[in-house]
Amino acid sequence: MSVGDQPIVIKRIKKGGGGGHHGGAWKVAYADFVTAMMAFFLLMWLINTTSPEQKRGIADYFAPASVSETTSGSGGILGGTALGSDGAKNAGSSSVIEELAPDSRNPSDGPAKDAAKTESIEQATTEALRAALQKREEAAFASAAASLRQAMKDLPELAELSKNIIIDQTPEGLRIQLVDQEGRSMFNQGSVQPNDRARVLLRAVSRVINQLPNRVSIYGHTSASTGGRTPESDWALSAGRADASRRILQGAGVEADRVYQVSGKANSEPLYPDDPVLPGNRRIAIVLLREAPVLPPDPRL
Repeated sequence: MSVGDQPIVIKRIKKGGGGGHHGGAWKVAYADFVTAMMAFFLLMWLINTTSPEQKRGIADYFAPASVSETTSGSGGILGGTALGSDGAKNAGSSSVIEELAPDSRNPSDGPAKDAAKTESIEQATTEALRAALQKREEAAFASAAASLRQAMKDLPELAELSKNIIIDQTPEGLRIQLVDQEGRSMFNQGSVQPNDRARVLLRAVSRVINQLPNRVSIYGHTSASTGGRTPESDWALSAGRADASRRILQGAGVEADRVYQVSGKANSEPLYPDDPVLPGNRRIAIVLLREAPVLPPDPRL
């Protein structure tokens, strides 16, 4: 075979797919889409979590309405001015700030208004202090009542007398009442001296009184007679029972200066108004008053 008769060979080269399907360009587009969606949802979240005041603040920040118009400089938002004192090259900027800033110097302010502000602040402080003291006093009363109830459960001699004592809080203060029950009276009939049952309860009450600094009022009460009248002797009887209770409390450690009032009320304030002849109306009420304790006398005076 001659040289001119050699066969001609044609090579066909197939190029690769470059990543399959349509190439890798879709990945870039998809990443841009995901980034845009993330930014969109982040914007939605920020809009949802901001308050209307914050939205107005952001809008005011980007709005140029708060800047005065000026023809100096290169125009635009600041118009070539600077935030500072007025001058040849920054005219307008300081004036804008002074116009927008609230004026702290009110010509109507004077000594009278300053005194009114001071008085208002002092009144608010006093009310806050009074509320805090009242809250602390309520907690102290609740703690004292709980300790007395717990003592009545723990001590056998008090447990059987639990029906003869009532503890509650009134506008006057913490009230502890020693109440007669059917067959369980605190005083013998017609006598001003407490019996053994009442003495045990009064000593238990004295331990609660000594836990707190409040002053004490002691009231004696009797039940009404069958005819509904108040015998003249009931006033002296109720007062004498209250005073006898005071002596027992002081003998148990209650200081004499803390006793604010001892009085007899006969049957004028029945515990059971619907049935004033019930034995439960005969009682001794000991009240820890809602007020500051009495200060001891100054020896220098």
